[in-house]
This record gives sequence, C-alpha cells and structure tokens, in this order.
Amino acid sequence: MDETLQRYRESIDNIDAALVFMLAERFKITQAVGQYKAAHALPPADPAREENQIARLRQLAMDAHLDPEFSEKFLRFIIDEVIRHHQGMQDR
Repeated sequence: MDETLQRYRESIDNIDAALVFMLAERFKITQAVGQYKAAHALPPADPAREENQIARLRQLAMDAHLDPEFSEKFLRFIIDEVIRHHQGMQDR
C-alpha cells in the first residue's frame, strides 16, 4: 500500500477512536443528567436547550469550515438518542 495513503488511514483510525471515546464520555454525563431528571420529575427533553445547542454547533461548524447541515444532523442524532435514554429512565 502507498505509504502516504497508509499514514492518512492511520490518522483517520486515530480520529475515529477519539470520537468513540468522546461519545462514550458524553453519554456517561447524559446518563447522569437523565437520572437527575428522572429523580426530580423533569421532562426528558428540553427543546429550548436543544435549539441553543444546535445553533451553537452550527456556528462552530461554520467556524471550522464544516458543513453546518451535517453537524446539525449529527447532533440531532445524538440528542434524539439521549432523549430516548432519558425517556426510558422516566418510564422505569
């Protein structure tokens, strides 16, 4: 395999690993938030917070020269998964 391509792929692999670990950390915190919300009878979703987070991420994406539509889809997927987990905690 071409040495340059191999280096690129190794960098991508490292970035992917970092993303997985960052997501794991994020979900540890959102699990704690879900437990707090369940214990205090708070709703699993906070639309105002979600709207602010999406706007903030879109701006960060633009600053980083990343497609804001892509970043919004990515965050929306994560938010929806977190809400699903929080709803499950409320239901228990």
